[in-house]
Amino acid sequence: MAATNSPSQTPSRIVILDFGSQFTQVIARRVRECQVYSEIVRFDLPAEEIAALHPAGIILSGGPASVYAKDAPHPDPAIFNLGAPVLGICYGMQLMAHHLGGKVEYSARREYGSGQLNVTDAACPLFHGLPVVLDIWNSHADKVTKLPRGFRSVGKTENSPHGAIEQSKKKFYGLQFHPEVAHTPRGKELLANFVYRICGSKMDWTMGSFIDQTCDQVRRQVGEDHVVLGLSGGVDSSVAAALLHKAIGNQLTCVFVNNGLLRANEAEVVRRVFGDNFHMKLKYVDASARFLKKLKGVTDPERKRKLIGGEFVGVFEDAVASITRGNPKGGAKKPKFRFLAQGTLYPDVIESVAIGGNPAALIKSHHNVGGLPKNMKFSLVEPLRQLFKDEVREVGAQLGLPKEIVQRQPFPGPGLAVRILGEITRERLRILREADAIVVSEMKASDWYYRVWQSFAVLLPIRSVGVMGDERTYENTVALRIVESQDGMTADWVRLPYELLAKISTRIMNEVKGVNRVCYDVSSKPPATIEWE
Repeated sequence: MAATNSPSQTPSRIVILDFGSQFTQVIARRVRECQVYSEIVRFDLPAEEIAALHPAGIILSGGPASVYAKDAPHPDPAIFNLGAPVLGICYGMQLMAHHLGGKVEYSARREYGSGQLNVTDAACPLFHGLPVVLDIWNSHADKVTKLPRGFRSVGKTENSPHGAIEQSKKKFYGLQFHPEVAHTPRGKELLANFVYRICGSKMDWTMGSFIDQTCDQVRRQVGEDHVVLGLSGGVDSSVAAALLHKAIGNQLTCVFVNNGLLRANEAEVVRRVFGDNFHMKLKYVDASARFLKKLKGVTDPERKRKLIGGEFVGVFEDAVASITRGNPKGGAKKPKFRFLAQGTLYPDVIESVAIGGNPAALIKSHHNVGGLPKNMKFSLVEPLRQLFKDEVREVGAQLGLPKEIVQRQPFPGPGLAVRILGEITRERLRILREADAIVVSEMKASDWYYRVWQSFAVLLPIRSVGVMGDERTYENTVALRIVESQDGMTADWVRLPYELLAKISTRIMNEVKGVNRVCYDVSSKPPATIEWE
């Protein structure tokens, strides 16, 4: 689905210009929920490059700026001459009005939060099948006070006679409110009307079609060359491995590094699923002693992360070198890798195109194999770069990956090292690994595991007095962290049934030698974080 393909080879595409709204990704998600492909691009992408994407329609996102501000982001005005329908949302509507001859002014009465839109022309295709009064959500200070030539108002709010506008001949539409957010209950239907009725898009964005088209694209990119992938056992790298294996078979080699910081049975599961079941070329490297030696005596969490990341690079390089090294006895030379595969997802890609000052650009810094050195001369293969997390899970299920991998909860790259506060030792790893296995086991047995975002144990650098049998003990403390979230950006602690908490706590104290106290973390994010380090 690259821009170089012809329109017949690609699904219908809605192009979204990002002007810095915190909701830009939500717009993309809502369009994809209509089974129509959406793609976010920079606000200033030249019109000719947008045209090369063959958009069925264009959406101008909201944004925090004022159209008259000195550094306000503006699109290439030529986008209004491409012949594609355009929908401006909030700041996007103001931009459209401004560039096409209307007027935008600061409003003495700003609109933030919930409100109502009174539809003044129900014949407007945006409002097909919708009531004439809509609950909406606003977030703006400026408003359109004069419409461009050819435009008319089709909806009004208490504060503005131009809450929704239309230029039917050119199929230009504007909404002063945010239809993409959950606080506009019928907003998804409104966007669906734009996508289907105005843009004429088809419901051709399915995970089945994505798999077929991506496999074709990977085969064209890779040709007869070989690909290496750092397999962690997490959702992203696992689905990337399964998809690439479907596309190129034995041209793919996966490297799985056991850093000694994995959860219970994790190495066995990865080797069984990918080696035994999928019959992939899998290079297993047990580097646990190497990592633990590096971490000896280290307690600072940031230093732990950097040491683990740096050591992984060295182990990965050594593993690739050992695979590509020729047979010293004169046998056939082993394959040389030209491509490095990564499980990059669409939110990672979006961050690289976001405008300056967009908070989304500051969110992630630690996922995928992005820490590999630049002097490793690979070309990248990123088969998942068009997908959001839930779409990745759906692809994994269609490719036959087991539920234990596809629906696996997020797990930090540095592994259990960031869930042990203080020094990392084999004994402390044993304690946490056993406690964490009990958490996972009981959460799955009670059917809570797949209902929450994350559930895990944390080993604290605290010992306390306890009584076991008739003896006094002075042992370790384990904290339980169980949170619900949509994307990990915000989170709240889960109100688990007391009976389940009691069972987890009792099992940990009875079965894990060295623990005599279990606490439950009732902190939300913010102000706390999900992980403790």
